[in-house]
Amino acid sequence: MTVQDIRAFNRFYTNVIGALDYSRHLYAPFTLTESRVLYELAHSPHTDAADLRCELSLDAGYLSRILNRFEQDGLIERAPSRRDPRRRQITLTARGRETAGLLAERADESVGALLATVPAADRPRLSEALHTVRTILSQDTDGHRPRPEDVVLREPGPGDLGWIVQRNAALYAAEYDFNADYEGLVARIVADFAEDHDPHLERVWIAELDGRPVGCVMCVRDDAPGTARLRLLLVEPDARGLRIGDQLVSAVVEFARGVGYHDLVLWTNDILGAARRIYQRHGFVLVAEKPHRSFGQDLVGQDWRLDLHGTGE
Repeated sequence: MTVQDIRAFNRFYTNVIGALDYSRHLYAPFTLTESRVLYELAHSPHTDAADLRCELSLDAGYLSRILNRFEQDGLIERAPSRRDPRRRQITLTARGRETAGLLAERADESVGALLATVPAADRPRLSEALHTVRTILSQDTDGHRPRPEDVVLREPGPGDLGWIVQRNAALYAAEYDFNADYEGLVARIVADFAEDHDPHLERVWIAELDGRPVGCVMCVRDDAPGTARLRLLLVEPDARGLRIGDQLVSAVVEFARGVGYHDLVLWTNDILGAARRIYQRHGFVLVAEKPHRSFGQDLVGQDWRLDLHGTGE
């Protein structure tokens, strides 16, 4: 590996993603840097100029000009920060959120078109290569690692529901030797949600880190009146240790309580020790367990319940 190897790759990739003419590439009047600033503002609700400078390594004067333009165009508002009155908190206006959403949609379409040219058999290899580059180069001289606050919880986008099925099947096969029956179960759960769900009472969260999904969870209606069910909690192995599971479960609990459910239930197996500890921290109580033979394994299934009007999580 030489400096010229990396420079050659940089020239290749910036041309592939249209970085040199980003506004024309996405049919939008924003440079790549301006689009990235909008992205950060859309995904970080408590942001000021100092945060943006640090996150994006931007010159203060350059960032100031970008923010001034955004403010003139009605995309952002600035107000004294609650954390530090000496700073100015920056938030997107309704127009700014709409603009950021449009840019994200066009970027997804652009990358989707690029990915469509890659044969399906080559996509896992491409994904692994991208992850390897990101992992190696994300370490700075201080040995920086991702932090819990770097994780973003968002709604699923195109392809994310398929990712939930694929990653559940792959991880449970690798870690617990589950067979294809488990993939079939997950596929049915996800398909039922995709085809018929009430967005006011049911929801999916994707945990994203460095622009890639690293976790998920679902909240769906249960058959019992006033009861919601937590399903398909998953965290990628290389993202564990960042309390992503806790964030995902907290999101489900807060959502279920906020929309008026009385109880939140879930079914799991006793071999999933890390998940069970998360449920216990949030106040779930084990109400029943029963041995069963499923997914090619002898397991002990467990039913857990949380009273959403109890004294705490």
